[in-house]
Amino acid sequence: MADLDRDIYWSPWEDPGLEHLHLTVSSDGVEALGLILRMREGRHFRCRYELQTDPEWRLRSLTFAVMPAGGGGPPKRVELESDGRGNWRVDGEPRHDLAGCGDADIQISPFTNTLPIRRLGLAEGESAEIGAAYLRVPELTVEPDAQRYTRLEAEGTVGGRYRYDAVGDDFTADLPVDGDGLVIDYPDLFRRVWPI
Repeated sequence: MADLDRDIYWSPWEDPGLEHLHLTVSSDGVEALGLILRMREGRHFRCRYELQTDPEWRLRSLTFAVMPAGGGGPPKRVELESDGRGNWRVDGEPRHDLAGCGDADIQISPFTNTLPIRRLGLAEGESAEIGAAYLRVPELTVEPDAQRYTRLEAEGTVGGRYRYDAVGDDFTADLPVDGDGLVIDYPDLFRRVWPI
């Protein structure tokens, strides 16, 4: 795996906000540091996350904190840990309902789509169903979520276009991604504002 050190910015399509991601990839694995400023349903909040994977892009840990705007109390946080084989702990407690989930999906970030895109290594026309530990924000609840990824167009090793399907739901999105597997545009939800 080639080393990588990148900064990416996304904004929501409609609500005010911005996400800054600093991504470092090395032979030891992946480290992602994110800062999200959002307003949803009339509520302003700031979020920070730290995510780590092994070299094969299997999630090892995710710490996510929500800080109310204006200093309205202490931050709320949640910590997810995975052994890469489907065993999870949330805030130190075993979560057997997440058994078999290989990824984490942060509701308000396009970055976590990169994890299965990189980990699965799909060829053009291939698809795979995955389980993800879905993190709702700002509630910080975690639940299992079945998802399917299909590689529609290939451009290099991981670039091109992927289809995301929420299994058991009618939500579908076609995601163009760059050569590092990072989302460029997530229709109706997020768009990359730098680098374009």
